[in-house]
Amino acid sequence: MEGKPLSELDNSALLRIEKLEVVYHHVSTAVQGVSLEVRKNQIVTLLGTNGAGKTTTLRAVSGFLGIDDAKVTDGYIEFRGKKIHDQAPSVTTRDGIVLVPEHGKVFDNMTVEENLQISTSGRESANKREELIEWVFRYFPALTTLRNRLAGYLSGGERQMLTLSAALLCRPQLLLVDELSLGLAPIVVKELMAVLKTIRDDQGLAILLVEQNALAALEIADYGYVIENGRIVYSGDREKLASHADIREFYLGSGDRNSRKSYRDVKQYRRTRRWYG
Repeated sequence: MEGKPLSELDNSALLRIEKLEVVYHHVSTAVQGVSLEVRKNQIVTLLGTNGAGKTTTLRAVSGFLGIDDAKVTDGYIEFRGKKIHDQAPSVTTRDGIVLVPEHGKVFDNMTVEENLQISTSGRESANKREELIEWVFRYFPALTTLRNRLAGYLSGGERQMLTLSAALLCRPQLLLVDELSLGLAPIVVKELMAVLKTIRDDQGLAILLVEQNALAALEIADYGYVIENGRIVYSGDREKLASHADIREFYLGSGDRNSRKSYRDVKQYRRTRRWYG
């Protein structure tokens, strides 16, 4: 992997993943030797095509691997200096890591406000819960007029707004965002990415953003990693990633697509030469 080795990075990393290996059903290795870090107040994106290992990495961090019969078999995940791999999701959330899953998962048979109420702490008073809900509405004003609508009737973009709002109510230190752009119109994606950056700036959050939409992710990310077939193959800051010829061609849409074979046909030869040669 290009970029500075983890051993040379300072110790201010909020999240550090070192040589992570994840195996499904005791036989299928989905992630192999993945190392990355997220520092405080940093937006880091993990880029890759479908099936590359992005979501598995997020699930390993958040503790949701068990529901898919998957397990960390090597390496470790460290958050604020504490090893957290194989930790229950509820414990991970209390530690300050909150996952925003893909597809805007919400309770369809509950209203927008009810979805948000169950995300606030049970120890909070009714007035405090209402204050917190109004606080997240400032980031997503469109939800204010939809507060009494059943979540099942929301558009894709509105569902993502609701999911992000519910995550913020958990008051995370690290937000894990899985495929925010999936199925959304470009203008909606641009708006949501801008809000993520504003939230980071306002609240001092760190964000690990998993995306297939590299163009949208690199608009807000400070640093990024490219994962293929369960391995990190390239890393660098936003400018370095955006200027790399292969990333521009395969992830940002430049280059003559009609003159080449499929992505899988050409990537092994060309990328091996450029990134490791």
